[in-house]
Amino acid sequence: MFLKKIINSIADAGKELLHKTLPIKKNLETLLELCDDLISYKGVASGIAIAREISEIYLSLSKEDKKKFFIAVDEKFKPNLEAAEKKSLEFIKNKNTNTLKELSSLAEGNRQEFIRRMNMAPNGTAFLVSMREDLLRFVLEDSSLSNLDEDFRHLFRSWFNPGFLRLERITWDTKAAVLERIISYEKVHKIKDMTDLKRRLDEDRRFYAYFHPVLPDEPLIFVQVAFTQGLASSVQDIIKPMTPNQPKADTATFYSISNCQQGLTSVTLGNFLIKRVVYEIQQENPKIKHFGTLSPLPGFAEWVNYIEENKLRSILGSEDYEKVKFLRSTEIKIGDPRIIEHKKIIKKLTIHYLIKEKVNDKPVNAVTRFHLGNGASIENIVINGNISDYGYNESFGIMVNYIYHLDKLEKIHEEYISNHQISYSDKIKKYV
Repeated sequence: MFLKKIINSIADAGKELLHKTLPIKKNLETLLELCDDLISYKGVASGIAIAREISEIYLSLSKEDKKKFFIAVDEKFKPNLEAAEKKSLEFIKNKNTNTLKELSSLAEGNRQEFIRRMNMAPNGTAFLVSMREDLLRFVLEDSSLSNLDEDFRHLFRSWFNPGFLRLERITWDTKAAVLERIISYEKVHKIKDMTDLKRRLDEDRRFYAYFHPVLPDEPLIFVQVAFTQGLASSVQDIIKPMTPNQPKADTATFYSISNCQQGLTSVTLGNFLIKRVVYEIQQENPKIKHFGTLSPLPGFAEWVNYIEENKLRSILGSEDYEKVKFLRSTEIKIGDPRIIEHKKIIKKLTIHYLIKEKVNDKPVNAVTRFHLGNGASIENIVINGNISDYGYNESFGIMVNYIYHLDKLEKIHEEYISNHQISYSDKIKKYV
């Protein structure tokens, strides 16, 4: 009873502050004043009220004012480098625990504390994820905002730690609201309607998603799995209706991983999801012995079209280049017979792109980095793996099989991370 009275009094204090003391003008100037108040106020009730008002005003801003807001917040709450330097010299001299704590606080600044306090607002976590989605767009225009984004990402990695997340198998009995969101979030292998979704939830399919406790009906990331005989080689085969007398499955083919929240970009969830789903499948269906993917190759077509012709000739040899230079034309369409006719040359080019084209000693392709970083090996190049507009626009319909050898995952992962060594099968080796 006493605790209830305290909670009620805090709530009443918050309402009174919100209605009597908070400014009425909903503009950028007021918003920034409230940000100062949020950092300086100590009371829980006042913090909740101010955070709520900040979120409401922010949502009413124009795109231009939102950018100004981020620039101002970054400047207001960035670390005081001069003070941090003085405190570091004091620590070197005294090596005192309290001095170290003060130095740590100065080095962090108030940006992270501002984000933490904003999380007190009603629906604060969802609001901050949406806010970071805006921020990421502005970082592309103004790289100076990357430090503020790093603070968002640092906190999100803790708040969305997989230990806090709930893994849920999506079935036809899942809430309709969740199923509708899943349809809208699948961008690669689009789900046309509920009938199409129902096929992906069939008995020979598995669909898993991660959820956060404060966002119970909002999937953060989901993965789609097909039980197949050997690794699948066609997305269209995977998503077509189930047929009688299908061959017995021995492999789980992961064919789509979708990050649902743009505001959680670079907050690592996918690798934990795959490993957890492998465990779930092993527990449920011991007959599934092999695990791999049928993965897209985003950006490959763009790379082929924009690198210099001389480089392509150097990779393939002039004679082979002449046979596949049609890839650089606008005439290529779904089902172009030349792709099958010259598939060996195209595979050679694709494998060069996967293994040799690098940034910071890692493959330039993000999907490749993701799977190799998880301990996977490049198993095969699949021609016409995705004969859709998306598949052809991104990679001429080419997809990649990655294989997860469960007994070698840690070794492959360690060699990739420590020595930048890329693991690949004998099917790939003959083209390298």
